[in-house]
Amino acid sequence: MRKSCILMHISSLPSEYGIGKMGKHAFEFVDFLRESETKCWQILPLSPTSYGDSPYQSFSVNAGNPYFIDFDLLEADGLLEHHEFTSLKWQSDENKVDYSIIYTNCFEVLRLAYERFKPSAFPEYKKFCEENKNWLDDYALFMALKKKNGGKAWYEWDTETAMHKAKAVSQAKKELKSEIGFYKFMQYEFAVQWRELKKYANENGIEIIGDIPIYCALDSVEAWTMPKLFQFDKNHKPVSVAGCPPDEFSPTGQLWGNPVYNWDYHKKTDYEWWINRIANATKLYDIVRIDHFRGFESYYTIPYGNADATVGEWMKGPDHKLFKLAEEKLGKLNIIAEDLGFITPEVRKMLDKCGYPGMKVLQFGFSDGTNEHLPHNFTSSHCYAYTGTHDNETLNGWVEVMDKQSLKFTKKYLNVKKKKDIPMAVVRATWGSVAEVAVAQIQDFLDSSKDDRMNTPSTLGCNWQFRTKSSDFTSSLAKTIKKLNKMYNR
Repeated sequence: MRKSCILMHISSLPSEYGIGKMGKHAFEFVDFLRESETKCWQILPLSPTSYGDSPYQSFSVNAGNPYFIDFDLLEADGLLEHHEFTSLKWQSDENKVDYSIIYTNCFEVLRLAYERFKPSAFPEYKKFCEENKNWLDDYALFMALKKKNGGKAWYEWDTETAMHKAKAVSQAKKELKSEIGFYKFMQYEFAVQWRELKKYANENGIEIIGDIPIYCALDSVEAWTMPKLFQFDKNHKPVSVAGCPPDEFSPTGQLWGNPVYNWDYHKKTDYEWWINRIANATKLYDIVRIDHFRGFESYYTIPYGNADATVGEWMKGPDHKLFKLAEEKLGKLNIIAEDLGFITPEVRKMLDKCGYPGMKVLQFGFSDGTNEHLPHNFTSSHCYAYTGTHDNETLNGWVEVMDKQSLKFTKKYLNVKKKKDIPMAVVRATWGSVAEVAVAQIQDFLDSSKDDRMNTPSTLGCNWQFRTKSSDFTSSLAKTIKKLNKMYNR
């Protein structure tokens, strides 16, 4: 079945509170998707964000972002009074998320709710804690310790605690009992609100496509509690970290800084940690996109402490064996493989063996007629076609910086005469392709400028800030998208 999809993160939803939340506006967006007959909603990782505000650098791969907890829903449960959150300043610019304001005020409001929270009045709370104890207990303790240590990374804590020594951990659990409870409470509220939103989407015929990064952050509960998962030395310091080698776009490569996995250890444990992670993701989402999928075949490692990615080496990953084992234990998986970047014959072989659909990105395609990202070169319908991803320019921004030769080719290919007509022509070409799912960022339907770009890779600041307004989601726009879906049988 051919489908269409809109890519927009929860943070970009309309909101009176500076950042998108899982309440009224999220449900209204689902209504908009239903009205436009769009069958999929793709979001970015739901994880809590850390330094740099990236959902791809999180304190936990399993936890949900407390910023998305809706205050109105907490008020309805008797946990907040209206003035406690409406009287605060939430934004400095209505078009952008101001994370410094959100960080300061959001937890202040959620602490008020926690003070009124009585577990006995919420019978599902105990069940939630029990069902998720394999990650929740460690996460809540980790975050409580971060608070106690002024937000410092775990490897800057006192040695005994940083090394996760049993005595220090036991002492911290007693000392920080209330703070641990606060972080568990937030995860419970996140889970309840997300479950209701996803249920509503599914009841309206809409699937949620979620995203999981391949790597954990160095400052994460996983790195602190499970050093064996990673290439760490005896002092729990990384031996090497992840990134990308230099190329024509980045002469010094990309230094991501995430610890790389100790795949020998994962293999000995039958990939138990990874299988649990995938299982959790399949409960959260209907379809799971795995970022940097090629890293399972081989991955680029950079010695820890290097200033850039110019010195590094490729190492072998677990290949398709991990996913074969995962499907044996979990059943058939609904996964999208992010197969962009440096793709070798070995990576293609792994993708074929896994059988998951890969990605085509039309913004990458307009170089010449042989480019694999142009629709006429799609060799199979078993793929997801994107106008652009969250790491790309808006279509307007992309057209703005196009060189003369590319512009000439693009106009000819799309059969348009004016530069301003290119963005919608790219959307039509994506929808008209053989790809089983066609995806566009919401910015490409809103005719957004380059200022509304979600993320510019390898940069800090000014990312992940894009926001929408309620007035953006008109019946007229829903009708336009619906006509597009009808025309191209999506």
